[in-house]
Amino acid sequence: MKIIIYLFVYSLIGLFVYSPVYAQTCDPSCANPIECRDKIAKCQEAWNQMEAAKKPHVDALKKMESDIEVFQARIKILGADLVKKAAAIAEGEKALGGLLDIAMRRARQLYIRTNSNNPLVTFLGSGDIGAAVRGLTYQMVVLDEDKKAITQTAISVKDLEDRKKTLELERGSLAYLKEETDKRAASVRKLVGEASAYQGKLTSIIGSLTAKQQSFLAQKLSGLGLPTSLGAGPLFCTDDRKLDAGFRPAWAFFTFGIPHRVGMNQYGALGRAQAGQGYQDILRAYFDNISFDKKDPTMKIKVQGYGEKTLEEYALRIYEMPESWPMEALKAQAVAARSYAYAYTNGGAGEICTTQACQVFKPDPKGGNWEKAVRETEGQVMVSAGEVVKAWYSSTDGGYTFSSGDVWGSNRSYTKRLRDTNGDVGSFGDLLSKGYDRDSPCFYAAQGFRSEYAKSAWLKEEEVSDIVNVILLARRDSGIKEHLYQPDKPNPAGTDSWSREKVRQELSSRGVTPFTSISEIRTSGVDWGAGRVTQVAASGNGGTVTFDGSEFKDFFNLRAPANIQIVGPLFNVEKK
Repeated sequence: MKIIIYLFVYSLIGLFVYSPVYAQTCDPSCANPIECRDKIAKCQEAWNQMEAAKKPHVDALKKMESDIEVFQARIKILGADLVKKAAAIAEGEKALGGLLDIAMRRARQLYIRTNSNNPLVTFLGSGDIGAAVRGLTYQMVVLDEDKKAITQTAISVKDLEDRKKTLELERGSLAYLKEETDKRAASVRKLVGEASAYQGKLTSIIGSLTAKQQSFLAQKLSGLGLPTSLGAGPLFCTDDRKLDAGFRPAWAFFTFGIPHRVGMNQYGALGRAQAGQGYQDILRAYFDNISFDKKDPTMKIKVQGYGEKTLEEYALRIYEMPESWPMEALKAQAVAARSYAYAYTNGGAGEICTTQACQVFKPDPKGGNWEKAVRETEGQVMVSAGEVVKAWYSSTDGGYTFSSGDVWGSNRSYTKRLRDTNGDVGSFGDLLSKGYDRDSPCFYAAQGFRSEYAKSAWLKEEEVSDIVNVILLARRDSGIKEHLYQPDKPNPAGTDSWSREKVRQELSSRGVTPFTSISEIRTSGVDWGAGRVTQVAASGNGGTVTFDGSEFKDFFNLRAPANIQIVGPLFNVEKK
C-alpha cells in the first residue's frame, strides 16, 4: 500500500510541472490593407504559439481531472479502510492487554518450572515408572504450550506495532496526496485560464484588424458596382478577351465568380436544374445539415416601407431570379428566399429591407412561373439544428462556394465549402467546362476598367512590373507600405503614393534588382479542391520570383490603376 500511494503521488506531481507560456505581442493598429494583413498574420501566429504552448497543459488538466475523479473514489475507499484498520487496531490493543497479562504469568511459571523442577530427579525418585513418565510428559507439554503462548504474544505485539506504523504512514500519504493534487490542479487551471483569456484578446484584435483591412479593400471593391445577387438586374461583366486595349504585351487578371460566394449559387442552381436536379437536391448541395419544414403561410413579417405581409405575400413579391428559368431552380430560390426572410426577421419579430442588401422586394407580385414556384413550395423553409437557416445566396460563385466563416469570419454550420462542378477539375479548362454556373457572364471575368484602352482591364507591362516591385519592396521594408497605394488616386493614409520610378529607386537602394520588364506571370499553384490560388510566379529581367496567392491579390488590389481588381481567391492570368 505504501509503495502504491507514493508512486501515485509522484506520477501526479510529474504530470503537472509546467513552465510559463509566452507569446509574441499583437499590435491592434494598422494604416492600410497590407499592414493589416501582416499584423493579422502576426496576431494569428501569436494565437497559434499560445495554443501550442497551452495544449500540453490542457491535456494534463484533462488527465488530472480524470485522475482526481478516480482518486476521490480511492480516497473514500482508503478512508473507510483506515477507519476499519483503526478499529481493528484498537480492538487488538484491548485483546493484547489480556494476552500480555497471561503471557507474563506463563513466563513467570515457566521460569519457576525451569529452575525448580529437574525431570531426572522426578523420574528416579518415583516408585511408579509409568506415572513418572506421564508426569514428565505433562510437564514438557505445559512448557511447550507456555513457550508457544509467549512467542505468539510477542509476534502479536510486533504485528500490532507494524500495523500502527503503516496506518500512520497511510494517513500521512493520503493527506499529502490530497494537498498536492489540489495544489497542482489549481496551478494548471490558473495557467490554462490565463492562456485562454489571452487568446480571447488576440481573437478580438484579429477581428478588429480584419475589419479594418476589409474596410480598406471594400472601398475599392464597391467602386465596381458588382451585384451580390440577381435581384439587382442582369449581370454586366465584360469578356475582356474580346477587347483590344491597343498595346502589347497586355496582361489581364480574370477572377472566377463575384462576391460573396456563400450559400446558394443562383447560376449554379440554373445549371443543376438543367442537369435534372430537383429543388431540394439543389438546396442540399449548397447547404449542410439541413432538413425541410413548413411554416404557417399566414404568419406575418415586417417589410421595410410596406408594413406587415404574410410570409407567402412576401415571397410572391421577391424579384431575385429570372421567371424564365427552370421550375426547379425557381423552387430552390423560393425556399431560400422564404428561409432567409424568416431567419432575418427572427420569425417576424424584426424588419427586413427591400434591396439586395437583404433581398429584392417589390410591391407587386412577380407572377408567372415564379408564382407557381412559390405556391408549390408554400411555407417551406430549410432548418438546421432546430432553427430556420439564414439562406444566403449570390449570383455567381465561379465554381466554388465558401462558408460564412471564410468570407465574413462568423461561421454558420449550415454554410459550406463546395466545388460546384459536374466532375473533377484539375485545370482552368476543366473548370470553364464543368462549373455549374459557367453560363453566367461573370463566371470568368477581368473586373474593372479605364476610360481609355477600350474600357478594358488590360494592364501594360510596366504596370505589371510595378505591382511585382511593390510586393518586393514591401517584403524588404514593411515600414513604407503606406506609400504603396495606387498613384492615380488620393492616398487613403494621407501621405504620398510613390510612383513607379520611386518604387524602383527605393528597391535598388535596398539591394534588390527591380523589374522593368515581365516575360511571364502566371498562377503557378492552385488548390483545385478549395478553389484558391496558392502561388503566383513572375519572371523578367529581375529574375524569377514567387508570391503567396493572397499576398499577390491584396497588393494587386492596392496598386492596380483605376478600379481594376482581383475579386476572389481563384484567378487566372491572360496575356496578349
